[in-house]
Parts: sequence; structure tokens; C-alpha cells
Amino acid sequence: MKIGPYAIIGENVELGEGTRVGPHAVIEGWTKIGKGNEIGVGAVIGAAPQDHKYTGARSFVAIGDRNIIREYVTIHRSATAEGVTSVGNDNYIMAFVHVAHDCKVGSNVNITNLVGLSGHIEVEDNAVLGGMSAYHQFVRVGAYAMVGGNCGIRMDIVPYAVATGEPLRIYGVNRVGLRRAGFKVEQQRLIKDAFRILFWAGLPVSGAVARLKAEMGDREEIVRLVRFIEKSKRGITPGLRLEGVADGEAEEEL
Repeated sequence: MKIGPYAIIGENVELGEGTRVGPHAVIEGWTKIGKGNEIGVGAVIGAAPQDHKYTGARSFVAIGDRNIIREYVTIHRSATAEGVTSVGNDNYIMAFVHVAHDCKVGSNVNITNLVGLSGHIEVEDNAVLGGMSAYHQFVRVGAYAMVGGNCGIRMDIVPYAVATGEPLRIYGVNRVGLRRAGFKVEQQRLIKDAFRILFWAGLPVSGAVARLKAEMGDREEIVRLVRFIEKSKRGITPGLRLEGVADGEAEEEL
């Protein structure tokens, strides 16, 4: 363990073996950080949430192992008594990112510079969040999704998707991310077919989900997609529609 000059570590903080804390970083509150993490200059972890309802009750930040948390990142503890803001393992959280109260960040997630995650956001494993983007409270980002930079994210982004633009739209399947993660060609084609049904077949979401269940519902990739949609409270980000392109063909054009 290494603590840099002028760093402040609170009395209720737990740091795992091999974790390094950079100069001027502040780790406070009831914060538990696992093994082998790198915490950059000026990062603030475990500070009180920016929530008017918070009255000082004990709440937590829990961070796993082998995360890289760069300069001036802020991660706030839960706004609920005994609640937890959590970050998993092997994440890369770049400079000036803000992770607000009660967020749940999975593992192997890349969050680029200046991303702002409002309260109660969930980011599933292997997602990539582009820089300088703002996420509305309670939004969810699915596993293996890639979100472009400089975007406003107001609705959920389904697993496997590429989303960008203003207003935000689904452009297609995150093929590069899936390939790097070891998805076989057959799996990628299955997900692509599911996206055609979900976003470009002219069906309401409920109808598209019913069709996915009927035609592909026994496949693990589709089960993940359907469960994500069925749990959505903010609705899912719609697919991009191009003028002059027939329903079901937009993803082919992108």
C-alpha cells in the first residue's frame, strides 16, 4: 500500500493490499476499497452525497479490486441510510468523472473523461461510456453497450448497443466490443437479428419483446436483452430511423 503526499484517509476507510493513493486525494466516510487499486491525484471518494434529502446517516462506498481511478474523480456515498454506492472490479474511470450517490458500476467498465453519472444509475459489465456525457438519474446502461461522447442519456440503453447523437439513438450492435469480448460470429448475428426486431421492424416494444421470446427466447444473449427491457422504468432509447430506409434495414446502413 502506498499513500501519496497530502492525501487524507478517514478513520472509517478500509484500503486493500496493494492499493495506491495519489497526492491530495481524499477518501472519507464509510468507504471500503479492495486490492490493487490505483487512485489518482485529487480524487475524492466517499464524500457526502449531493442530495438535499441526505441528513448525515451512515452510508457507504464499496469498490472492488484492480480499478484505475484517475485524477479528480469523485465517487459519493449513498444518500440512503446503510445504502451503498458500488464499483466492481477492473474498471478504468478516467479524469474528472463523477459517480453520484447510489450508482452501481459493474466490472470491466470504461468511463471516459468528464462523464457525469447522476444518482441511482446502473452500468452493467463491459460497457464503455464516451466522454463529456451526462446521465439522467435512474438510467441503466446494459452490458457490452458503447455510448458516444458529448451525449445526454435520458433513457435506458440496451445491452450490446452502440448509442450516440442528440437526441440519443441506437445505431446498431457494438460489433467491435462483442468481438473483443470473444462473442462468436453466430452470437453476433443472433444479436443483430434481435436488434432488427426490436428497433427496425416497426413494432411497439412490448410486441418486439413478445416476438423475441417466441423466436429466440431460449438463447442466453436474448434472455439478457429481454430481462433488461422488462426491468426498464425510464423506457429504452429508440433506434435511429433514416429517411428513405425501410423498417428493419436501418442497422444495415450504419
